[in-house]
Amino acid sequence: MQGILYEEPNILLFAFVTLILGGWGAWMTGRACAITWRSATILVAYVLVLAMAVRFIHFALFEGTLLSLHYYLVDMVILQAIAFAGYRFYLTRQMVRQYYWLYEASGPFAWKPKAAA
Repeated sequence: MQGILYEEPNILLFAFVTLILGGWGAWMTGRACAITWRSATILVAYVLVLAMAVRFIHFALFEGTLLSLHYYLVDMVILQAIAFAGYRFYLTRQMVRQYYWLYEASGPFAWKPKAAA
């Protein structure tokens, strides 16, 4: 997988920077967009910038390639998936909590209308 998903000599460096640091930032970005009722298109724009920051961390700390489209896209896709999961998770919680008489959770990422009593 080295060379395809990550360029560092060790997968732990990739996991630490992209999955832990970047993933936490992406999850919190999704949370912030959901709590402030922003759309998913705004979330995409925020994560594009976050992926640039993650790419810079790879470059500054671990001598990775800064301007690599391939690794930027890999980081961006991973971070977009995590951010969208966080967005849907918190949007579901918010919809179920705020509109409890209308909706009920149908899983951690979706809600459904309550059955008429």
